[in-house]
Amino acid sequence: MKMSPIVRLLRPHQYIKNGFVVLGVVFGQSPGLLDVFHAGVAFVAFCLAASSVYVFNDIFDVESDRAHPTKCRRPIASGEVSLPLAWVLCGVLAVLGLGAALSLGWLAALMIALYLGLNLAYSLRLKHVVILDVFLISAGFMLRILIGTAGIGIPPSQWLLLTGLMLTLFLGFTKRRAELIRLQNSGLADRATVRRVLENYSPAMLDQLTGITAACAILSYGLYTVSPETVRIHGSYALFYTLPFVVYGIFRYLFLLHHRAGGNDTARDLLADRHLIATAAGWLLLSVLILR
Repeated sequence: MKMSPIVRLLRPHQYIKNGFVVLGVVFGQSPGLLDVFHAGVAFVAFCLAASSVYVFNDIFDVESDRAHPTKCRRPIASGEVSLPLAWVLCGVLAVLGLGAALSLGWLAALMIALYLGLNLAYSLRLKHVVILDVFLISAGFMLRILIGTAGIGIPPSQWLLLTGLMLTLFLGFTKRRAELIRLQNSGLADRATVRRVLENYSPAMLDQLTGITAACAILSYGLYTVSPETVRIHGSYALFYTLPFVVYGIFRYLFLLHHRAGGNDTARDLLADRHLIATAAGWLLLSVLILR
């Protein structure tokens, strides 16, 4: 069944990215039912805020989307959703997201506000600044981790935060590489007509950046699993045995990037590839068995 234009505009398949919010509950020290409930509220708050951001981006990028080989089919660019309705949806979703976060406390609401503010700055100006554009995307994921830890009263692990930073930078640079290759293959010589920042990237440069961040993500996670703090909290070194799942998942994603035209949409890649689904499920199941 084909989704309605409004549902497609909100991009619910992207909510899988908000799974970063529950890392605090999964890896925290004996979280209770209240912590699980608060993490659920934080997840909902980020889903609402993220949809608000997606709508705003589509409003602001409507002209460039119409020149894009695939983004031209987005609801606003194609004319399926009017601009006035899109503005109303954007505002309502932002208010609902802030309201849900405020029910958890001022710190959680501040993180949602920072997320909205960062994405506003990203859309208006900073997405055109090479390297910084990907760091801002990563910052959004870091705020997801923080709202699911410090925002609901669970102290965050510094190694886990570093792993999240490296992993999200990796995903950001793979996305830029996929966009660049796709535009080159589509025959659009002028990258600026679609995404101006791509003028400053090259496949070779992005290959180096993805290689560095992938290695750092694997190393950071490995160090997290054997850090004295992690061992003290969970009373075991066994979390180290989840590392092969992380390594395989990153390597599989690189394979999809280079040989299956992946990388444009992380959420769709994860939901469409059986290897990534099995890897994520195996990592989560083993982690829960070890930690509980």
